[in-house]
Amino acid sequence: MTGQLAFVESPVQLLNVLEWAHTQTPDVPATEADAAPPLTVVVLSPTDPMSRGQLRRMAQLARDQGLTVRWQEARGGRGALVRTLRGLARPLRSAERVIIGDPFSRYVQLLLTLFAPRHLTVVDDGTATMEFAAQLGRGERLVRWHRKGSMGPRELVLAPVTSLARRKLAPTRGRTVEIFTSLPVEAPPGVTVTENTYAWTRDSFGPPLLTGGADLVGTSLVETGVVDADHYARVVHELARAHGATRYFAHRRESAEKLHRIAVETGLQVVRPDLPLELIARRGPIGRTVVSFPSTVVHTLPLALAGTGVKVAVIEIAPEWLRATASPRAQGFLSGVAGTAAHEVDRLTTRAAGPADRLEFG
Repeated sequence: MTGQLAFVESPVQLLNVLEWAHTQTPDVPATEADAAPPLTVVVLSPTDPMSRGQLRRMAQLARDQGLTVRWQEARGGRGALVRTLRGLARPLRSAERVIIGDPFSRYVQLLLTLFAPRHLTVVDDGTATMEFAAQLGRGERLVRWHRKGSMGPRELVLAPVTSLARRKLAPTRGRTVEIFTSLPVEAPPGVTVTENTYAWTRDSFGPPLLTGGADLVGTSLVETGVVDADHYARVVHELARAHGATRYFAHRRESAEKLHRIAVETGLQVVRPDLPLELIARRGPIGRTVVSFPSTVVHTLPLALAGTGVKVAVIEIAPEWLRATASPRAQGFLSGVAGTAAHEVDRLTTRAAGPADRLEFG
């Protein structure tokens, strides 16, 4: 088997594939770099326009780095799945290493049932890496942290695929498994954890021009049914006033309705980034303080912005913000994301439930 094959479904996954590739050929002569196994990135294109736009731009950055990028309309209507599997059969069989960004993805899990690479690497696609490592270590079935524990009809049908994929994600005598991550994860038995320091991002962009104020980073916790929309809007307003923020960087999955409400009620300029936030922040301009809800960026931005003087803060999610439909694991998981952020990240907490919610800043 020859070559390396990466499957990505989001801009952040592709960014972290670029970071992983950067660690494989650091400061080596061109002749040695040319001898490395070729890396082909397969973009399993999503349907939402924001993700597709960011992925198009990330794909060009990957091509600029000498990677081969194959754009696959994997969700393009009837027959797309069969066409994708047929088209990927040969490269899958010949790949010595496969790199994936989302082990919870049903699409990726289906692909995992069709091949057995000698080497498997999982790169970050948000904080889900923490849950994946924990579930793999405990031998549990793979379930996203914000999902309810019971399986619906779709999950029951796909359960055999998920079960087989989980076995393919585990190390064996003939297969190595690596987790390439910027997050604090405990290595499951037999798994290698490699630190992602965002060296490629720092080498390629910046340092940024700093503005005098603060920027807020949005989250899709409302859209995933975890956080109450009214609580969220109220806290964004409080954060903007307390920090003198002027911009709100939207998550690519945030709804247009919610973003319109934030703009009207807070006066914040809502920005829809055309690249992952780590690159946007590194290119600048960026606020001297960046305030985020619990998400991957409270781990990645301190790395991407190291040495620039930017301060990152995380707002902890209070139990009263959660919707009744939220997964029982949501509070603990979000607290873990905030609590394990880098030591230089400030923690912001709330007190007093209800309309009079106020933030306490440390």
